[in-house]
Amino acid sequence: MKIALDAMGGDKGPSTLVQGAVRAARELGTEVILVGQEDILSRELSRCGAKGLPISIKHASQVVDMAESPSDALRRKKDSSVRVAFDLVKAGEAKGAVSAGNSGATLATAMFTLGRIKGIRPAIATLVPTLKEPSLIIDVGANVDCKPHHLLQFGIMGALFVREFLKNENPRVGLLSIGEEGSKGNIQVKKAYDLLEASNLNFCGNVEGRDVFKGEVDVIVCDGFVGNICLKLSEGLAESVIAMLRNEIEGNFLAIMGYGLAKKAFKRFKKRVDYAEYGGAPLLGVKGTAIICHGSSEPKAVMNAIGVAHNLAALNLAEKLQASMSNRRDILRII
Repeated sequence: MKIALDAMGGDKGPSTLVQGAVRAARELGTEVILVGQEDILSRELSRCGAKGLPISIKHASQVVDMAESPSDALRRKKDSSVRVAFDLVKAGEAKGAVSAGNSGATLATAMFTLGRIKGIRPAIATLVPTLKEPSLIIDVGANVDCKPHHLLQFGIMGALFVREFLKNENPRVGLLSIGEEGSKGNIQVKKAYDLLEASNLNFCGNVEGRDVFKGEVDVIVCDGFVGNICLKLSEGLAESVIAMLRNEIEGNFLAIMGYGLAKKAFKRFKKRVDYAEYGGAPLLGVKGTAIICHGSSEPKAVMNAIGVAHNLAALNLAEKLQASMSNRRDILRII
């Protein structure tokens, strides 16, 4: 089961991505196809001592710049590393594709190449740590403007993901809003509340921003505009908390002594809030496995993203989503 990696995208460059692929092959046993400029990738593989590992290279002559518009990338760069990676999935030569490059271009290329599940608006889902088990937030950036029935679709896809990937048989679904009452929120959210409440999902009502990390629900539904802000705010807060703790400890003898006693607890906390532990965010609603990574992903995050792609492909999640949605005539009818 091969996973294609766009090895030219991202802020860190091919070196970091290749290191992540090598770790995935060595530690997870996943077969990886590096997609990009062959001379550069061959050189990076040699530096990593990857001889004997299940890693191959697929040449792609073009690279999509991080600031390039998705439409230009699709139209002008048909041999880009991200396009070729998804072409491999489409052709059945890879079971999934991973990219840390231009997220807009990755999103557009995945939808164009793999195709959307009929009548469904694809959405990016991401796992976040909570006081209990991880929760899934969907959407976190694919759709800035949504209609109420799109939020219902997100809830259905998110619930299926949690059931299959996290083995939670009856995931609790919540709608992100400004108050717990069903009457709170804008028109979009209030109408989505009614649709979710009338569905066969285990809908628990509205979730306020302060409750996201309590773990009271397993799936948090929102549009991509709100979800992306929520995600990046969370990442920034986690980094700031760690930096604040470090600043308070440095130069204080008693604090340093206390840190020595609680060092393991601090390491566990850092690991728990580190996005790299979750790898990348799956794009749900397309006919294949697509993982979108943080642009500044380090080797560990790349490795875990490849692992997520492998696991989702092994679960046949895209096929299960397609089958589930095709049976939901009520969803398709209101689009």
